[in-house]
Amino acid sequence: MTDTPAPPDDATLTVSGMAADGRASTLLIACGALAREILALIRANGWTHLDLMCLPAILHNRPDRIPDAVAEAVARHRPNYDAIHVVYADCGTGGLLARRCAELGVSMLEGPHCYSFFEGNETFLARAGDEFTAFYLTDFLVRQFDAFVWKPLGLDRHPELLPTYFGHYETLVYQAQTDDPALDARAQDCAARLGLRYERRFTGYGDLQPAIAAWAASA
Repeated sequence: MTDTPAPPDDATLTVSGMAADGRASTLLIACGALAREILALIRANGWTHLDLMCLPAILHNRPDRIPDAVAEAVARHRPNYDAIHVVYADCGTGGLLARRCAELGVSMLEGPHCYSFFEGNETFLARAGDEFTAFYLTDFLVRQFDAFVWKPLGLDRHPELLPTYFGHYETLVYQAQTDDPALDARAQDCAARLGLRYERRFTGYGDLQPAIAAWAASA
C-alpha cells in the first residue's frame, strides 16, 4: 500500500472537500506520530469538516513539554474553529495534559499512551499483567526506529549499552495499524537488533477510530 505523507511538524492540514462555506468547523490537534492514521480516517469517512494540525512527534522524548505545546496550539487556533479536540493520550505527562485540557475545555483521547488505545484500552489493560517485559512499536515507530529509539539512546555509537536499556525486555510486539509486508520485515529487523522475540499483532486503529468518529459526529 502507499503511505499517506506525513504532515510538516506544526502545520494545519486542510483535507479536500471542506465545509460548504470554505471553513472546517473542528480542529484536531494531534501528535505527529498519528498523522497518517488520522488522515486515513478523515479521508475514508468523508469527515470534511475536520482539520488536522500536528505537533512534533519528538516531543515524546520530553513529555513534560507536551501540555504547554498543546495549550499554545489551542490558544493560537481557537478563534478559527467551533471546536478543538486533542489527539493525545496521557503520553507520559503524569496527568498534566489531562488537567491542562480540562482547564482549556477541550477533550482528549482516553488511555495512558498510543500502545494502549491502538490495542484498545480495555484489551491493553487486560494484557498488562502478562506483558510487562514487552517493548511495543507502532507503524510510525517501525518507520522511525532509528530516529526515535536507536540514535536517541546512543546505540548507534555505543552498542554495548543495549543490555542496559533492553536487558529486562523479552518480546518486541509490533502493533500493526496496516497490513504492510515491508513494515513487518522492518519490525522483525528491529526485534533482531534488540535481541528480542518478535510478535506481530494487527490492531488497526483501535480506540482512535471511534474517538474521532464521536468528535466528527458532535461537530
